[in-house]
Amino acid sequence: MWVRVRRTLYQHRWLTFFVMGLSFLLFGLLSLNLIYLLKSNIELFLDHGVMVVDDGALQQLLELLGYGYFSLAFFLLFKVCEHILVTGLAEAPDDD
Repeated sequence: MWVRVRRTLYQHRWLTFFVMGLSFLLFGLLSLNLIYLLKSNIELFLDHGVMVVDDGALQQLLELLGYGYFSLAFFLLFKVCEHILVTGLAEAPDDD
């Protein structure tokens, strides 16, 4: 499957550019307040201890960590598309 995706991204530069822009936007949206929410959640644990687990703080912490990894996946997709586009632009043109 990944071979087919890579082949498609290398063959269709406009699609690669579109996917790169979409992944950049999704990365930005997912990571916008992630640091502040994660910091607040950890401070809640430090201030009130394990008592907040019953209130759902542990589930929220796990969800925030999941969002962090999901955001990282979109960033990696952005970097892959960037590499494909930059490699294509840096190649010497074929003079036939």
